[in-house]
Amino acid sequence: MNEIIQEDKAAFLYLNNLGSTAFDQFWIMVSGTAVWIPLYIILVYLLYKTFGWKNMIYIVIFIAIGVTISDQLASVFKYGIARLRPCHDPSLDDLMREVKCGGQFGFYSAHASNTFFLATFITVLLRTTFRYLPFLLFIWAATVAYSRIYLGVHFPLDILFGAAVGFFIGGLMSNLTLKTISRKGRR
Repeated sequence: MNEIIQEDKAAFLYLNNLGSTAFDQFWIMVSGTAVWIPLYIILVYLLYKTFGWKNMIYIVIFIAIGVTISDQLASVFKYGIARLRPCHDPSLDDLMREVKCGGQFGFYSAHASNTFFLATFITVLLRTTFRYLPFLLFIWAATVAYSRIYLGVHFPLDILFGAAVGFFIGGLMSNLTLKTISRKGRR
């Protein structure tokens, strides 16, 4: 296990040190939520056009439940595993670029989990209607996830595990949504 952690730290240092101060504000913005509000509005519009208002109620409920599970599960893992964030890890002092720092623990990334949840959820619901949307959504999720390494708040394994959890929850919740919508349509 120690080898995996050392490899994770080495990968983090490589990726984190690719950054430069000229791009720090850009990556802080990418990591934020407010900048993505126009994307969320577009996605809600596409869901509405595909499923209508009645079904949007179920879709919004399942998105809210999925994001809550994704986010809260990340907190359980963070405090249960208690792995220090890179910016709190004394072995990385003077080796990394610390642009921003968060709470003490970082395994796993809620940002990665939430964005991959949304990318998966929306992809399952809209993949047949909008051909290139899945590709764009997963590029978006990966970009947000990488921003966390760039800023110095997560290791690559934090990101990969968070992305996997988000992907799983997104698949589960989207399929539950589709089953609920199809049952309501039959009545």
